[in-house]
Amino acid sequence: MSGAARGAPHPAAGEGGPPLIGITTYQEPARWGVWVREAALLPVPYARSVERAGGVPVLLPPAATLRGLDTLVSRLDGVVLAGGGDLDPELYGAVRHPETGPPQPQRDRFELALARAAVDADLPFLAICRGMQVLNVARGGALVQHLPEAVGHRGHAPEVGLVGSHRVRIGEGSRIGGILGASSDVPTYHHQAVSRLGKGLTAVAWTEDQVVEAVELQGHRFGLGVQWHPEEGDDRRLFEALVVAAAGR
Repeated sequence: MSGAARGAPHPAAGEGGPPLIGITTYQEPARWGVWVREAALLPVPYARSVERAGGVPVLLPPAATLRGLDTLVSRLDGVVLAGGGDLDPELYGAVRHPETGPPQPQRDRFELALARAAVDADLPFLAICRGMQVLNVARGGALVQHLPEAVGHRGHAPEVGLVGSHRVRIGEGSRIGGILGASSDVPTYHHQAVSRLGKGLTAVAWTEDQVVEAVELQGHRFGLGVQWHPEEGDDRRLFEALVVAAAGR
């Protein structure tokens, strides 16, 4: 992972206060106290990363209905599409691979709709891991369902349940390159990745094995996707860039 925390100081809040950054959540069975129930969950590093970057995190559970989605998007200043389980391969016209996780139709439906609404509204967003895959599928792209089979190693998720690290090369002239430089050591944990890029998306970062590690949406004010997990590292520059963009709405 990266070294000491880096990046500019927190952006100054606009007249309306610091920007509201919506973060998508998991929907999973969970235990607390005497209860075991289905819950909307989010690993704390996502919210902390937004907060430390100067934004106000707002959790977005996967709604059962898309009613009010446009209203939601109009009240947010930015969005983080968070990581999580695998998208249903039927959504990009593929047959399910044995290693693909169980479907989560409610989360898939909500996040695909949110991604499309954010694009249409020119809402600043940062799509992380699954979130980048959601963005790609929302734009008509497709995914590699099991990377170890495709690249011949498990370096993108080297140990079950533990975040690993690898280096990415970042394209010159890209927005992510302007934030992070020509290369970066990034926290990684994924077994799927982009295969066919969606409409308007440009690949801007790669690992040594040529897996696409970041994309940018052309013509969008701030539309970035990264396959790694910046919230698990100590480099906050991507979150700070998102908050700066969101504060300028």
